[in-house]
Amino acid sequence: MKLSQFGERFCAESGTYNLMDDLGKALTTNPEMLFLGGGNPAQIPEIEQEIQQALETLVKKTGGVGRLCSNYQSPQGDPSFLKALAAYLNKHCDLSISEKNIAITNGSQAAFFVLFNMFAGEFANQQKKHILLPLTPEYIGYSGAGLSEDFFRSCKPVIEHLPGNLFKYQLDEHAIEQHITSCLEDSTNTVGTLCVSRPNNPSSNVIADEQIEFLTKLAKQYDVPLIIDGAYGLPFPGILFNDAKISFTDNTILVLSLSKLGLPGARTGIVIANPEVIQAFAIANTSINLAPSSLGPALAQTWFETDKIHHLCHHIIQPFYRSACDSALGLVKSACADFPVHIHIPEGAFFLWLWCQDLPISSQELYQRLKDRGVLVLSGHHFFLGVEEDWPHKHQCIRLSYCQPAAVIEQACEIIRQELKKAYEGN
Repeated sequence: MKLSQFGERFCAESGTYNLMDDLGKALTTNPEMLFLGGGNPAQIPEIEQEIQQALETLVKKTGGVGRLCSNYQSPQGDPSFLKALAAYLNKHCDLSISEKNIAITNGSQAAFFVLFNMFAGEFANQQKKHILLPLTPEYIGYSGAGLSEDFFRSCKPVIEHLPGNLFKYQLDEHAIEQHITSCLEDSTNTVGTLCVSRPNNPSSNVIADEQIEFLTKLAKQYDVPLIIDGAYGLPFPGILFNDAKISFTDNTILVLSLSKLGLPGARTGIVIANPEVIQAFAIANTSINLAPSSLGPALAQTWFETDKIHHLCHHIIQPFYRSACDSALGLVKSACADFPVHIHIPEGAFFLWLWCQDLPISSQELYQRLKDRGVLVLSGHHFFLGVEEDWPHKHQCIRLSYCQPAAVIEQACEIIRQELKKAYEGN
């Protein structure tokens, strides 16, 4: 089979594909696997009941089935959903937007593919631009989104040690400014856009409001957009454990999702930006996906119109994950107490990020050993996009999901403790 350059790039194995394939095969071959490795939201009974009720109501409603299955949506998405969402955001987030500021796509992964290649890659004047990730580690799903080589650059964080074997990644503001300045001097490869996930996947780090303000001013100064990935964050599903505020300006592109509300299969991504960006995005998205999915917007529209989404996020989803996080954090701390293992302070999302300092084996080998024992986690080295140097920290981290029952996490933690003991003892 002869492939084009596109085919050679996108049909080759990638970190994202290998991880998803490994996860699927592991669960197929071992249904008893203790599954702490995926990104699926937890099954929250109250949310599942709301989804069931919304689906039944929609099907019974006149024209409901047609809305779900019989018609293509407009390039930006269902106008009635866009209006409902804009009204909700204006009310609860103090924005001043309309449906012209919003576009729907088939999952946020598809949104990032379009956005990244709109602002980075090869330009007509022989110039190249890249995506700057101001804080690494960063979401692995970005890694396969670029149509050209050398697509991502990252700035290493400052590691702040905290009491209780916790730590936090902080922006290195000087390094970020220095990177942009140096790129301006080498106009052959400069910055096309900045992108951060908030909360961060994998570390659960929430960049502080003042740091978002710094990035916003920096992006405006150098005339590049700032993309904020809010898949786990504000304003919904609101899985944050601090007082962070939503940030949106004319130069911001906010990417949201319905997945972490409990609708990952509905594949609904939401892009919020200035109308010029939305118009360009919708045209490109039509070429790639033709039309966005109907299911997610149809199910969720009433939630936005009635403010039910506000109740679901603040009184069901966020408290559920806060409780699950506290429980898992205690179990992991106990399991790792005898080793130089630091845990990133959990500030949102539904992951715990472990830094196994001076680990005698690589995180990939630890991942394999745990998988052989029936525990599925993720090796952290996949998440350090755009870090060219062989930084030891890259190979000392693992990501755990706590979207499983406490009994499953407790059983997995005991196996993790055993394998860490073997590794640190040189076995």
